[in-house]
Amino acid sequence: MKVMDWIETCFVDDIEEEDVIRFDYEDCSFAIYRTDKNEFFATDGYCTHERVHLADGLVMGNQIECPKHNGRLDFKTGEPKRAPICAKIKTYPVKIESGKVFIKID
Repeated sequence: MKVMDWIETCFVDDIEEEDVIRFDYEDCSFAIYRTDKNEFFATDGYCTHERVHLADGLVMGNQIECPKHNGRLDFKTGEPKRAPICAKIKTYPVKIESGKVFIKID
């Protein structure tokens, strides 16, 4: 069993409010979100419907709209919210320390 580690992704100020950025680590890609309430979340980077990176999508509240077919996912829970997306996306714990955003991955 692999131990889960906290990985530094970016500075808090690297993400605008109600926006998303891409973060690549080893052979994985993630999407890091900031809400208009200054909350941070993380998911796998690629849409579960097509292999399009969600960092190119549009953040609306707690949802990300995929840039390819306009399907939506709730990035807090990973639940699909609008077709054509029908599969849940993996989410990751996030913490903020010293102005930096960390995600916990395995």
